[in-house]
Amino acid sequence: MEDNSHTPSRIPSSKEKPIEVITSVQRRRRWAPAEKMAIVQETYQPGYSVSYVARLHGISASQIFQWRRKYEEGAMTGVGSEEKVVPESELKKAESRIARLERLVGRLTEDNECLKDAVRLAREKKLISRKPLPGLEDTESL
Repeated sequence: MEDNSHTPSRIPSSKEKPIEVITSVQRRRRWAPAEKMAIVQETYQPGYSVSYVARLHGISASQIFQWRRKYEEGAMTGVGSEEKVVPESELKKAESRIARLERLVGRLTEDNECLKDAVRLAREKKLISRKPLPGLEDTESL
């Protein structure tokens, strides 16, 4: 029976650098968000090029350039803080819903003020009894 687990074996080389031997059939390695951020941050250190950092970690330089681009665009900010990252389309949908609800709250507030004014006028003209109506106890202070 073949073992399909991703179990890297570290074999020290003559230069005391470990070599990672991938013994599984898995084609891609998974990097934790914190590891990606650390690798990207390494590329910004003085004297470290992207190619050098890529060789250190056994990663393609193009992969690191892709992570850097995402980092610079802010896409890895949520990843770095271990927060859930939301797609831009979902964010835009939520923002439009919030704007629509804020407009609705504004209209309802305006309608409420108009109704309070109407109750006050009707009471002044004695069209409405001075006894508090159910649900209008707070308008007595108007």
